[in-house]
Amino acid sequence: MKKNLLGGLALLLVLLASAFYWESTQKIETFHASISEALSGSQDLEGFKKAEQPRTFDFPKDHGPHPQFQTEWWYYTGNLKDGQGRHFGYQLTFFRRALRPEAPSTSSAWRTQQIYFAHFAISDISNKKFYSQERFSRSGLDLSGAQDSPYRVWLEDWQVFSQEGKTFIVAREKGFSLNLELLPLKKPVLQGNRGLSQKSAGKGNASYYYSLPRIQTVGKIQIGTEEFTVQGLSWLDREWSTSVLNEQQEGWDWFALQFEDGRELMLYQLRLKGGKIDTYSAGMLINQKGEGIALKAEDFNINPSRRWTSPQTGITYPAAWQIKIPRFNLSLTVTPYQADQEHRHNFVYWEGAVQVSGDGVSGSGYAELTGYGSPQKME
Repeated sequence: MKKNLLGGLALLLVLLASAFYWESTQKIETFHASISEALSGSQDLEGFKKAEQPRTFDFPKDHGPHPQFQTEWWYYTGNLKDGQGRHFGYQLTFFRRALRPEAPSTSSAWRTQQIYFAHFAISDISNKKFYSQERFSRSGLDLSGAQDSPYRVWLEDWQVFSQEGKTFIVAREKGFSLNLELLPLKKPVLQGNRGLSQKSAGKGNASYYYSLPRIQTVGKIQIGTEEFTVQGLSWLDREWSTSVLNEQQEGWDWFALQFEDGRELMLYQLRLKGGKIDTYSAGMLINQKGEGIALKAEDFNINPSRRWTSPQTGITYPAAWQIKIPRFNLSLTVTPYQADQEHRHNFVYWEGAVQVSGDGVSGSGYAELTGYGSPQKME
């Protein structure tokens, strides 16, 4: 990934602004930008609200958008199996990004200051295949958007929506699709300090962050001409912010793990340039009742024990981890269900299904890895 914000994210936003704000229909040229730089505070943020102190969350309203902040996302991931044990991981994530704080002063339905992009992926674990796609769109003309009542987030025909008290995920691409029904088994868990997740020094370098850590999931997955009836567990992460990272933070390793004993664990390790771990790394251990215990950087250790180099981009990622939380006598081994779960689009990063084992502990989850270098090639 590029380490120069102006050479990466800013160029992407300029192209998107040209394509969406000024009504151009030209195709956006593919290049590669850094997710971590997209969340840095080095941009002109005047006019946007910042996450500066704990707030009172309002559900279900907060499932919807927060346009007064520059950035937010809806992050669905899960591990599902069919009746014969065939295993799939999935990811459907929506990102909202404001190009400016105020709405355009025009009645034209084509103009908007809000853009959406989304990532959709299915890991076919049994066959060691990974399918992924990326989309961008303006929010005008119902092409993409988000709302709280009824709850809906969409980008063209990729969408999450609520209907008659149920939540559904629907996404289709050439060669792979999913159609799922979701039912949360636990209430929203507020991450950080009552939902305020401080990511770096400085007031406002934080996000509002909550999770639905255990969601019963049933539905269909299609790969090629084959359709599978699946069930399992999903996880939703919701964050919104205006600035969170600083220029010394290179990337992160994030984990959302669901244990078979009914507990969940969220951890993120922020990496600084030079290899050190930032003291703003944090996490949450959630018990069977849905009660969360906040973890600080000194409460856990995440040590990579194996590496994998992408043959498509040349980027080397961790491929197994030893996670220790002495305070709770937890010693975990986390490994990907398959090595290649790398997104190779405008944003290049690794995100995929992982398995968990340890002394009396087992489970599954998802991991996300960013900031491990620029693509050396794209095959």
